[in-house]
Amino acid sequence: MKKMKMFAAFALAAAMIAGCTACGGSSSSSASSTAASGTTTSAASAASDSAVAKIKAAGKITMVTNAEFEPFEYKDNDKIVGIDVDIAQKVADKLGVKLEITDIAFDSCVPSVQTGKADFSAAGLSVTEDRLKNVDFTDTYYNASQAIIVKKGSDIKSRTDLNGKTVGVQQGTTGDIYCTNEDGSSDIKVGEVKRYPKGMDAISDMIAGRIDAVVIDNFPAEKYVSKNSDKIQKLDEALTEETYAIAVPKNSDLKETINGVIKELNDSGEMDKIVSQYISAD
Repeated sequence: MKKMKMFAAFALAAAMIAGCTACGGSSSSSASSTAASGTTTSAASAASDSAVAKIKAAGKITMVTNAEFEPFEYKDNDKIVGIDVDIAQKVADKLGVKLEITDIAFDSCVPSVQTGKADFSAAGLSVTEDRLKNVDFTDTYYNASQAIIVKKGSDIKSRTDLNGKTVGVQQGTTGDIYCTNEDGSSDIKVGEVKRYPKGMDAISDMIAGRIDAVVIDNFPAEKYVSKNSDKIQKLDEALTEETYAIAVPKNSDLKETINGVIKELNDSGEMDKIVSQYISAD
C-alpha cells in the first residue's frame, strides 16, 4: 500500500511539473499582471489618503480657530482677521483653493482637527505633549509666553505670588493647563482657577474684583492692558515660555505643505511683515 501511495505521489508531482512547464509563460504574465494591479491599487489608495489631494479636489481648505485672541485671530466688522488668518490664506493660495474659517470654542479646536471636522487649526496654539498625542504640529512660526495681568496696586508682583490666589484663564489654553497643574509639573500652586470662554471676560471679572489675576498669552495680554491701562498692568515676569504652531491631523501630508509655506514666509521676510502689521496696530 505504501509503494502504491508513493507511486501515485510521484505521478502527481510529475503531472504538476509538466503542467507548470507548459503554462510557465502564462503564469509569469499573470504574476506580472497581479503585481502591476497591486501597485496600481496601492498608488490609488495612497492618493485617496492624501489630505492635500482631497483639499484640491474639494476646492477649499477648512480651518477652525477661536476669534477671541487678538492679534492672532479676532473679528473686525464680523470678518475674522489676524496673524494666523494671513498665514492660513497663504496656505490656501499655495494650494489654489478657497479658505473657509469656522469660529469655535478654543478647547474644541484640537478635537475638531483630530476627528476630521477641519483640515487644520491655526489659533495661537502652543505645542504641548498632551496635544501631540492627538494631532501633529507644523514647524513653529512664533515664540510666545503666558503673561500675568493684575489690577494696579495688586500685591501680586511675581509669578510665585499667584500661590493661593484665584486666577482667571481662557479655557483650554496652556495658561489653563499650567495653572490647573493636574500633572503636578507646575511650580505654582494656584488657589482656584476660573475658566472663561473669552480672555476679555476674565479681565472684566478681575477689574470687578471677582478674581485676583489673569494668565493669558502675551500679545493678547498687551492688547487688553493697552485698552485698560488705567486699571490693569502686565507683570514683567512671564509665567511660561512656549511656541506656536499649526495643528494638522496625524500623519497628514498637509503638514509638509504648511511647513513649506512657513519657510517661504520666513525666508522672504514676509512673516515679520505680517506679525508687525498686527502687533503695531492700535
